[in-house]
Amino acid sequence: MRAMILAAGRGERMRPLTDTCPKPLLAAGGVPLIVHHLRRLAAAGIDRVVINHAHLGAMIETALGDGSAWGLPISYSPEATALETAGGIRQALPQLGDAPFLVINGDIFCDVDLAALATRPLAAGDLAHLVLVPNPPHHPGGDFHLHHGRAHLADGERLTFSGIGLYHPDMFQSLTAGAPAPLGPLLRQAIAAGRVGAERFDGLWMDIGTPARLAELDALLCPNNPPHSQS
Repeated sequence: MRAMILAAGRGERMRPLTDTCPKPLLAAGGVPLIVHHLRRLAAAGIDRVVINHAHLGAMIETALGDGSAWGLPISYSPEATALETAGGIRQALPQLGDAPFLVINGDIFCDVDLAALATRPLAAGDLAHLVLVPNPPHHPGGDFHLHHGRAHLADGERLTFSGIGLYHPDMFQSLTAGAPAPLGPLLRQAIAAGRVGAERFDGLWMDIGTPARLAELDALLCPNNPPHSQS
């Protein structure tokens, strides 16, 4: 299976850290956020990773190279301006192939079993399978309802989309390559059509969207180190 790491966001809430460093290269536990993903994807047996980028994208390519440091071939999907999540995936489809692929947000940290997820086939007719997590304090309303392994838009207890999912390429074929497009409307359309599976994950998951959350993750990974700021 191939995978894509979404790394094109500007990281406005991370400023001023992201003024001079792309958010995926900010470090937690002495390791760039995106490298945590690469290590776990390599361990999960992923064949190839595609990384999209826009803001300071050349720094990402310089830092990661061809992926040989992790035994994981990396290719890049540069965007002149960020195409949003679905638009970025649509542009990268030629590199992702015709089979279902894994997508991970570059600005999260999660210890879900990627090997199990990568080897899980999509149910017949499904366009996606999402990993949902308990709602964090900054997103108390959640995103989707989970019932018997299926994502629903119904009222009731909702969980938060983790930013990790399996997708069939057909999910994005209706989009125009090179045009910005958010993922939310596509997901809601597919869920309404009954074509999205889901699972709940109760392990470690963090949305590293602010300097405070980055510091929290850093402290979690290196509990004996004194607090420090990113340079």
